[in-house]
Amino acid sequence: MTVKMILERKGYDVFNTNPETTLGEAVAMLAQHKIGAIVVCNDKRAIKGILSERDVVRAIAAEGADALAKPISEIMTVKVSVCSERHTVNQVMEMMTRGRFRHLPVEKDGQLHGLVSIGDVVKLRIEEVERESEEIRSYIATA
Repeated sequence: MTVKMILERKGYDVFNTNPETTLGEAVAMLAQHKIGAIVVCNDKRAIKGILSERDVVRAIAAEGADALAKPISEIMTVKVSVCSERHTVNQVMEMMTRGRFRHLPVEKDGQLHGLVSIGDVVKLRIEEVERESEEIRSYIATA
C-alpha cells in the first residue's frame, strides 16, 4: 500500500495558499473547507511551509487577536516533512508518529502534488485489515 494508492482514491486536490496570506484569512480557509492544515506554496507550487491548527493556537496564545493580521509566513511551520507517491503507508505512519503531525504533503518534481492526512492512512489500514480478514474467512470456509 502506497501514498499513490491513497491519492488515487481521495484525489490530488490540496488547499494551499501563499506566504503573504494573513492568519485571519488562513483561519477562514481552514473553517470554510473543514480542514486541519493548509500548505503554503510559492507561485510555482514549491512547498514553503504548512499552517496547522496547532500553529494557529500557538500564535493566538502568544499574541492574541493581533496574530490574525500577521502573514502566515511568520507563523507557519517551515521545516515541512514531505513524502512521495512511492512511500508506503507504513513509512508515512512512522513519519507522522515520529514528527507528531497529522498532515504530510506529497511532493513530485519539487512541487506540491497532494496531501495525506492521518485519517487517510487510518482509513486505508482499516480497509486493508478488513480485506485480509475476509480473505482468511473465505480460505477457512473453503478448506
